[in-house]
Amino acid sequence: MAVLEGARRKAVVFGRRALGLDVPAADHTIAVLHRDESEVPELDRRELVQLDRIRLMGATGTVLMAISALGIGAQPVQQNPTSGMRVLGIFARAHTGSLAMCMIGAVVVVLAWLLLGRFAVGGIGGSPRHRLTRSQLDRTLLLWIVPLSVAPPLFSNDVYSYLAQSEIAARGIDPYKEGPVAGLGIDNVLTNNVPTIWRDTPAPYGPLFLWIGRGIAELTGDNIILGVWVHRVLALAGVALIVWALPRLSVRCGVAGVSALWLGAANPLVLFHLVGGVHNDALMIGLMLAGLEFALRAIEDTHPFDGRAYALLIAGALLISLSSTIKITSIIAMGFVGMALARRWGGGWRPVLAAAAMLGAIALGTTLVISSASGLGFGWIHTLNTASAVRSWMSLPTALGIITGFGGVLLGLGDHTTALLSITRPIAAAAAAFVTLRMLVATGTGRLHPVGALGVSLGAIVLLFPVVQPWYLLWAIVPLAAWATRPVFRVPAVAFSAVVSVLQMPRGADLEVFQIVGAAIATVIVGVLFIVITRNSLPWRAQPGVSAPSQQPTSYGVSS
Repeated sequence: MAVLEGARRKAVVFGRRALGLDVPAADHTIAVLHRDESEVPELDRRELVQLDRIRLMGATGTVLMAISALGIGAQPVQQNPTSGMRVLGIFARAHTGSLAMCMIGAVVVVLAWLLLGRFAVGGIGGSPRHRLTRSQLDRTLLLWIVPLSVAPPLFSNDVYSYLAQSEIAARGIDPYKEGPVAGLGIDNVLTNNVPTIWRDTPAPYGPLFLWIGRGIAELTGDNIILGVWVHRVLALAGVALIVWALPRLSVRCGVAGVSALWLGAANPLVLFHLVGGVHNDALMIGLMLAGLEFALRAIEDTHPFDGRAYALLIAGALLISLSSTIKITSIIAMGFVGMALARRWGGGWRPVLAAAAMLGAIALGTTLVISSASGLGFGWIHTLNTASAVRSWMSLPTALGIITGFGGVLLGLGDHTTALLSITRPIAAAAAAFVTLRMLVATGTGRLHPVGALGVSLGAIVLLFPVVQPWYLLWAIVPLAAWATRPVFRVPAVAFSAVVSVLQMPRGADLEVFQIVGAAIATVIVGVLFIVITRNSLPWRAQPGVSAPSQQPTSYGVSS
């Protein structure tokens, strides 16, 4: 009995340690990602001149990308407005030149973004002595967004799937059972623009998005260009919500709003994929962050917890619930709101259960209302795994399964990739679930701010997801931009954002290897020459007054 009792105690101790219940704050390794930032003066005259040059540099890059999209963007197969035009149609006939223009533009934007970081977060491991203002960053971001917001889609054809699936819903057909071919017919103009891999695939998106899409389909009909533009307005609305919520959340974490916006909103992945690629992830992330801000206003800013606090909390929970009816992933934010609320109510199991019951009822009720009122039902539950048909190199379990399967082929053991994926993916899902549980506990015990814990959990989910697209990285980078300030996070986040942004090829044209190589060589030559020419006029190197060594700062805003 004594042996069994000792084993039980060891198991309990191990379990509590694994979940973070008995871990001292100093040992909580995730906490090292955060450090409060201090307020610093605005840019001086010399830095303002450099800022204007950086702003113009980024705008030039987005204009080049917008022009090149006329030739190698994700142009529609039918109803292409530039087809047959003498001047605008030249870009579609000169694929190599258009590709080089797009690649050069992308590299220029990434370089401009990195230079802008000098005046937002300083150098690696340092903090800026002078920081640009919120209005200066907002004007820069707007200037860079405008060219891509009026250009043809880039880097993705997903918007054409949105149009086809929305038209299926508008015709009264269940988009969760029928793909574009079955729902619209193989000769339909909307079907012809959907990538072949998705033509027989039902919609994987939530009922709110398809409900909105059905309204767009009824408004635009078969007009593809108008439909694309209306969907881009939705994406821009999502980006606007990110710009509104992100600095407010960052101040709660003691982080400068400009720093968070630079990494989370001015990020090339946002510009290229949420704006240029017209992805509904923009609306999902925007609603999730806005809901999180309203909920934290109730939990952190109201004393006592009165009727106004409950109104803010319910509004925040509704926004998060709405975001999850676009893509289900964002529902995880509700858990971190619940743990923060339980801590506000005193902690312990009873407040946790009360918060879970309240927020769970709001989430369930919102989903039931949207699914029923839209007439789309609950078929979306069965199509959530649709994207797993794609094998993504950025997904750790998928990459591991593919590499191991390829090794088996080389050894003459046969191709067992599919079987290996059926093993690696569930293990990765269990690991992501454990990280999420650990972060929920850390939020409930007060060791981590809910914004940071949410970002870490989404980071684990993204990296361990069966399929990872470039814009999926923003699920984690955007919330973490409001909390994680240490180089151990910012350096990899910036590096991944920059590298992934320039590696993606624009869609809409079948390119030969020699075209890609030629365009890449031209891009490298132009990039090197540009850096050499501007080495003294732009802050390529750390200059006096740009950044200072790390020091213990005072809190930038409200840190809890």
